[in-house]
Amino acid sequence: MYCGSSSNPSGGKSAARRLVEYGRTYVVRPKGRHQATIVWLHGLGDNGLSWSQLLESLPLPNIKWICPTAPTRPVAMFGGFACTAWFDVTEIREDGPDDVDGLDASAAHIANLLSSEPSDVKLGIGGFSMGAATALYSAACFAHGKYGNGSPYHPINLSVTVSLSGWLPCCRTLRTKVESSHDAGRRAASMPILLCHGRGDGVVSYKLGERSAEILRISGFRNLMFKTFNALEHYTVPDEMDAVCKWLTARLRLEGPRT
Repeated sequence: MYCGSSSNPSGGKSAARRLVEYGRTYVVRPKGRHQATIVWLHGLGDNGLSWSQLLESLPLPNIKWICPTAPTRPVAMFGGFACTAWFDVTEIREDGPDDVDGLDASAAHIANLLSSEPSDVKLGIGGFSMGAATALYSAACFAHGKYGNGSPYHPINLSVTVSLSGWLPCCRTLRTKVESSHDAGRRAASMPILLCHGRGDGVVSYKLGERSAEILRISGFRNLMFKTFNALEHYTVPDEMDAVCKWLTARLRLEGPRT
């Protein structure tokens, strides 16, 4: 696998050791006035195209969606089989090992994608499953002001984070990081986060999603909504996407679609 990329703005030693080649990025242009840009991250083994097609169909004409494709890398959970993944994962559980290098590299790549957006446009990150985990990790880095390796986080201002069927990586150290400074606590408290999870999820357990929301709350992320979908398994449904649309419209104060 090629190990070079231009997407490491952090300059951190750990991330620099592990630069990877990201796949194609798909962009959905706003149909109305450009008020917000959201980087949306796909799940394990997927790509940016499938989500860009769904996001384009949503009644959110004022959002520009950036849908990158993760690098292809060996994944320990699959016995080393290579597929698109934002980071390596051995087991999806609260106390599982965290691939901080991989998470940092992806968080830096996402921040880089957002860094050239106009200054009057609100910025956000969202995703599904592993993409949701990466989005939540990015929100934690934004609040802390640093990547996991200690390098400064990109000078961007996140306005929203959305997690569908995801979990929170590096959860054991989050509270300490947020409490490390007044600025970190302020950023955490003011960051709107939406977590959606299905009770029938057999890939990322509902209990893990619920626990991730709990850890975020006790770590200082007080502007958080955890929304449960009783029959939902590990996929998305129109009711869930409707909830996302309503939440984003309210939090970003978006103009409504023209009728």
